[in-house]
Amino acid sequence: FASCSADWTVKIWDHNYSEPMFTFDLGNSVGDVVWSPYSATVFGAVTDDGQVHIFDLSQEKYEPLCQQSVVQKKKTKVNHLAFNQHYPIIAVGDDRGNCVTLKLSPNLRKCLKDKAYSKESEIAKMEKLLELVRELPANNSTRILRAPNSPLSRDINRI
Repeated sequence: FASCSADWTVKIWDHNYSEPMFTFDLGNSVGDVVWSPYSATVFGAVTDDGQVHIFDLSQEKYEPLCQQSVVQKKKTKVNHLAFNQHYPIIAVGDDRGNCVTLKLSPNLRKCLKDKAYSKESEIAKMEKLLELVRELPANNSTRILRAPNSPLSRDINRI
């Protein structure tokens, strides 16, 4: 499962362990984190600075695949994120009641079109990823991942 916090972190947990498997430092207070309904390794998070961060742990374990600013005013805080169950769209809500919808790029929605997709294959994919993390030495068991200082990705497009 995933958790988020005002301490700028998103943590990925395995219920069998007391320490998080991954810790992502997003550089700002995190308002929401949610798993994608179509992939066991894809999740998104929103931060108070108006950014949406999309991760796919099977593609890149250390940085988001994309991040996008979704608010115009600096005083507006993004506080909710939801993946659409059937279409490659996410909805982002802010503290002023506004909602922005974003269309995921093809590389972030490939699972929606994949006929071989199954719940069992997604569970196996996540188990394989967690096995790799569990094999790390005890002093490196939790990875703290910092937000990249790179320009915004073009992997999310406004619709």
